[in-house]
Amino acid sequence: MADHHASVRWERGTQVFTDRRYSRRYLMAFDGGASVPGSSSPHTVKEPYSDAAAVDPEEAYVAALAGCHMLWFLDIACRAGWQIDDYRDEAVGTLAPDAAGRLVMTVVTLRPRVSFGAGRVPGEGEHARLHHQAHAECFLANSVKTEIRCEPSIGS
Repeated sequence: MADHHASVRWERGTQVFTDRRYSRRYLMAFDGGASVPGSSSPHTVKEPYSDAAAVDPEEAYVAALAGCHMLWFLDIACRAGWQIDDYRDEAVGTLAPDAAGRLVMTVVTLRPRVSFGAGRVPGEGEHARLHHQAHAECFLANSVKTEIRCEPSIGS
């Protein structure tokens, strides 16, 4: 097993804070050295207290699931002898109330569009099988309670 590290850092600066008029912008840093600005979503905390240009936790969650699926798909397709030329995913996560009225990510829909090379394109069944196996192997998909959907398409 391996540990994966991420850190978040927020500083109050000169803001009062107790009046709830403070910036929700923060910095996410990862063990490989990458740093990404983060913020609450402007859907839940209005600007100027949120930063729409930063990554909010819900977006990071959706991107992490999409990235995990993609990496497994690429590996499985490679081992099966398929050449992938391009992989794009316009994933969407829906935040909605659960049965107890708490906001939760109720569904994440992956929409990978895969372009195959070398003059070979799998049939729909094989393409779906590759995505099904990638979903089954994805560490994150196996770690969450959220329903994760995959709606793949083949690009040209």
